[in-house]
Amino acid sequence: MNSSIQAIVAAVASLVGVSLFLVCLAITCNWRRRKTISNSEEEELSFIAGTESASFDPKLWISMAELRTLIIGDGSFGLVYKGRLANGLTVAIKKLEPDAFEGFQEFRAEMEALGKLHHPNIVKLLGYWMSNSDRVLVYEFIEKGSLDQWLYDTTSSSENGDISWSRHSVERPPLSWDTRMKIIRGVATGLAYMHGLPMPIIHRGIKASDVLLDAEFEPHIADFGLARMIKDSRSHVSTQFGGTMGYAPPEYKEGFTAATVKADVYSFGVLMVEIATGRRPDLSVVDKGEEVEMTVWARNMVDENRQMEMVDPAVSRDGLVEARVEEYFSIACMCTSHRNRDRPGMSRVLELLMSAFG
Repeated sequence: MNSSIQAIVAAVASLVGVSLFLVCLAITCNWRRRKTISNSEEEELSFIAGTESASFDPKLWISMAELRTLIIGDGSFGLVYKGRLANGLTVAIKKLEPDAFEGFQEFRAEMEALGKLHHPNIVKLLGYWMSNSDRVLVYEFIEKGSLDQWLYDTTSSSENGDISWSRHSVERPPLSWDTRMKIIRGVATGLAYMHGLPMPIIHRGIKASDVLLDAEFEPHIADFGLARMIKDSRSHVSTQFGGTMGYAPPEYKEGFTAATVKADVYSFGVLMVEIATGRRPDLSVVDKGEEVEMTVWARNMVDENRQMEMVDPAVSRDGLVEARVEEYFSIACMCTSHRNRDRPGMSRVLELLMSAFG
C-alpha cells in the first residue's frame, strides 16, 4: 500500500513539474515575442491614439498612413528622412525627439506660426503630425543637401550633386567664390526677414548644416524656430548652441543665454568666415604659435591686411577682386563683434552685402 501511495505521489509530482515547466516556457516565449514586437506595436498604437495633423498647403493632404510608411527609423531632433507621398511629392520628414517639446497646445501654436512663413530663403513647412509624445514635421525637399556637405564632403552620391540613396559616388567640385557669395546673401535675406517679423523668429545658432541648397544653389534656412520650443530644463543640452561649439556669441559663454537677434547676427558672422575660409568654427586655429578661436584668428588676419590668405585654397583666384574680399571680411568682423550692441542688425548686414556683392 505504501508503495502504491508513493508511486501515485511521484506521478502527481512529475505531472505538476511538467505542467509548471510548460507554463514557464509559454510565459518566457510570450515575453520574448512581446519584447520583439513591442517597439512596432507601440509605434502603431502611437499612430492610432490621440493623433492630430495639419497641412499648410491647401493642395496637399498628408495622411497618417502615408507618414507611417515614410518614417523608416527612430529619429530625433536632427534626423531627417526622405520620402515620397502618394501624390508623388518628394518631402523631407523630421521626427523630433520624444518629450523634448511642450504639450499639444504649445506645439500646435508654434507650428501654425511657422507654417505661415513664406520666403524663398526659408525651408517651407508643409505640415505636421503629433501623437502623444511624438512630433513629426513635413518639409519641402531641397535637392542638393546642406551647405556643410558642400564645404567639407568632397564626394557626392550622384553626378549632378543631388542627394540620393545611390551608393555611386563621384568627386564634388568646390563651391566657387560667386556661389558662396550668393549663398551668404540668401541666408542674410532669410534671417533679415525672420528678424523683421512683428514677432521676430530667432534661429538660435544658424550654421552650415542648417542651410540647404536647391538646384540653383539658392540657400534655404532650416530648423528655424525649433530651438526656442525646447523645455527650459533641456535647453543646456538641446539648443543649437549647446550642440555646436564655435557659433555661440561671447555673451552665451558668459552666462547670458537669452535668445536675441544679435546672437543670430554673431552666428551669421561666424558662418560668413566659415564659408569664405572653408574652416570649421569649432576647431581652433594656430595663430603666432597660439591656439585661438576662428573669429579671433580672422580679426587678427584682417588687422594685418591678410584677407586674401584667408580665402579657402579650393577657391579659384581667377577673377577674385581683393577689395571685395576685404569688404566681405570687414562685414564678418562687424557681425562677430564681442559686444552685442556693436553688431549691426540683419537688415543692415543685408544692405552692406547687397551694396558690396549685389
